[in-house]
Amino acid sequence: MKLILLLTFILSFHAYAQEHGAHEKGTQTSSSHQHQIKNESTDVAIENEDSQETTILDSSSAADSHTEDTATETAAEHTHTGCGQHDHGCEGMHGGGHAGHQEGAGHGGKMHKGGMHGGGHGHGLDRNTLKQYFEPLPKSIIDEQKNAALINLGKMLYLDPRLSVNNKISCNSCHGLGNFGVDNEPTSPGHEGKRGNRNSPTTMNAALHIAQFWDGRARDVEEQALGPILNPVEMGMPDKGTVVKKLKEIDSYQKLFTEVFSDQKYPFNYNNIGEAIGAFERTLLTPSRFDDYLNGDDEALSKVEKRGLHKFIRIGCATCHNGVAIGGNSFKKIGLIEPYETPDFGRYEVTRIENDKYVFKVPSLRNITQTAPYFHDGSVITLEEAIRLMAKHQLGREVGHGFIRDVKAFLGSLKAKEP
Repeated sequence: MKLILLLTFILSFHAYAQEHGAHEKGTQTSSSHQHQIKNESTDVAIENEDSQETTILDSSSAADSHTEDTATETAAEHTHTGCGQHDHGCEGMHGGGHAGHQEGAGHGGKMHKGGMHGGGHGHGLDRNTLKQYFEPLPKSIIDEQKNAALINLGKMLYLDPRLSVNNKISCNSCHGLGNFGVDNEPTSPGHEGKRGNRNSPTTMNAALHIAQFWDGRARDVEEQALGPILNPVEMGMPDKGTVVKKLKEIDSYQKLFTEVFSDQKYPFNYNNIGEAIGAFERTLLTPSRFDDYLNGDDEALSKVEKRGLHKFIRIGCATCHNGVAIGGNSFKKIGLIEPYETPDFGRYEVTRIENDKYVFKVPSLRNITQTAPYFHDGSVITLEEAIRLMAKHQLGREVGHGFIRDVKAFLGSLKAKEP
């Protein structure tokens, strides 16, 4: 009898142990997948939220909706962390970021709460809201009829390689008029084939910027135009006097400078070269489909472009890439959240202010799909990688394929329309 009871006890204990072990294993299995399930649920929820928020309240069309990639969109859409504690705000493509769901920089000190300019989740973006971030290009920023002679002289000088020491390098060499104002080189070769340490930014729409050069050392396009001529790596002319003397020996310039600057006692001077080139550069505006959209054309952007626009704003890119040039109107630190390795101190080299280390002018995103490579050093080859890196270093975000795809699509709408 005792033996039977003992066997019964042993069998009962063994059964309990098996059941308990199975329960523990199930708990561990559930725990091991909990984080994954949570992330997938979050991604689905955010993607569904985007489907609602991407609704653009067009004046005459139904809302756009997004249903693809529901389960595969990554943490790019997570609620972003604020970065208002940093001295230089947030960046996107060298710019972007929201300062704690509020925004003042680049909008005249206006504060826009809720991360959507007054629109909470599900409220969408109406066109008036978009205009709090962006402005359409003006038709002109210079009286082209009144200044026709000055502009013509500026274009001649822009295209003339005789402004270089060996008659081989012109403004157009690095800022091609037929190539969206760039040369698509990481850094540009100068008169001896040597290269500088910074990427040549586009001259298209540059006159709209707060300042010129990556470090903002020139206040406008007129001042900027004079810099490369005397730069020993770029055009290599030894001094201002040599430049003026060289141009004076060209009959066509003798006549044009005298006519254009007829109110001056000495019309042939170095500063007037910059005045003329700058006037020409002020004509280099590139209207895009996005301008058409801002001006009321509901069909100017596709559904995916509108979705990308929404994501661009929501994650924080538009905090700095805003205004008429979609950037170019502020200076920001690269590597704001996660340090970005670069030996270039940026604006610090101009101001010698400690907080200006690694600070650069936020570039315009107009024509950005055509102006690779990217960043101040031209080190990033593709736009996809530039989007990914800016989200990482400026916002502390890991973005996925869907986010990159949609934002890139939106950026494509900033390309100049065919004339």
